[in-house]
Amino acid sequence: MPPSCTENLMKTRSSAQIKNYMQVEVDAGFLYETLAKLEVRPEIAKVYRSLAKTEKQHAQYWGHLLKKTSLRYDEVPPSKRARILAWLATKFGTSMILPTLVELEQGFGTASRTTAPLAGHEDFHGTVLKNLQSMTSGGLEGNVIAGFEGRHRTIGGNALRAAVLGANDGLVSNLALVMGVAGATNSNSSALIAGSAGLLAGAISMALGEWLSVQSARELHVRQMDIEEKELRLHPEEEGEELSLIYQAKGMSEAEANKLAKSILADPELALKTLAVEELGINPDDLGGSAWEAAFTSFFLFAFGAFIPIAPLLIPLGNSAVITSVLLSSLALFGIGTAITLMTGRSVLFSGARQMLFGLVAAGVTYGLGYLLGVNL
Repeated sequence: MPPSCTENLMKTRSSAQIKNYMQVEVDAGFLYETLAKLEVRPEIAKVYRSLAKTEKQHAQYWGHLLKKTSLRYDEVPPSKRARILAWLATKFGTSMILPTLVELEQGFGTASRTTAPLAGHEDFHGTVLKNLQSMTSGGLEGNVIAGFEGRHRTIGGNALRAAVLGANDGLVSNLALVMGVAGATNSNSSALIAGSAGLLAGAISMALGEWLSVQSARELHVRQMDIEEKELRLHPEEEGEELSLIYQAKGMSEAEANKLAKSILADPELALKTLAVEELGINPDDLGGSAWEAAFTSFFLFAFGAFIPIAPLLIPLGNSAVITSVLLSSLALFGIGTAITLMTGRSVLFSGARQMLFGLVAAGVTYGLGYLLGVNL
């Protein structure tokens, strides 16, 4: 890299920012190495190892800019966030953390674009990861699609986000409800009854909404698959042309795309699965997941969050029960905020405090409204 570029980087980026960039690269390399170890397919593991090697080179680049601080890139350990994500991948499958890695690569490419020569690499990594992400849900170009069917389906890529937000919905909504009733009645028993009803009603509503959403999507996917199967049976040549065009749009030559499409169409079952993935964006093995599993998951996540504000009301604490409820809920809100940093990469203190503030503001508003209504009524 020309000296002038290095000088410009040092002028436009502080040492703290460059250290942060290096940490991001170290974390990404660590996560890619983890994915490579977990990957059962040699060809995919090779891709992960290649990405890890590039990230180490990027970390070395940032470390070179900081050589005056005597901080070496290979002396920087993976962050706690990266270690937690690696643990999640080990326990629940690589698809758990692929969406976070995509956001990490693309977000970092945008942040460093104006001054660093690495942004193009990060954008390319993001593109590669999107393709790998589709592989883990059943979508892969060519004849190897069948080999990837059913991989890493324990938890979907956005399960962590859904779990955190589901619990947050239950916590914030029920805390606001309990505080509103407490403000209006100054009665722990009334607040407990209202909170219990809110927990049950909210959890059932969430479960029903999730069941209807997933079931409707499954029914739509089944109908689309039926139509695609009929078109494949009646007009195989046209479907082959569509498949060839899809592969050409992905960068294959016309001859290669035609040959690949022809080989796939030779197996009707494989052809239907491939067209479902490539043309319809449907995973034919789960058709969007189980509606009942989604419903029960939503029910328990919401109920878990909603139980926290009413837990102290179950204990005879007298006037301190409501205060204890607020304190316990505040801690839980802060914990949810810190969990969100696994997806956003923001400061744990900032995210935790922000989440706690928003929840307490909602509780304060409903308590004040309940108090005014209780006085006037």
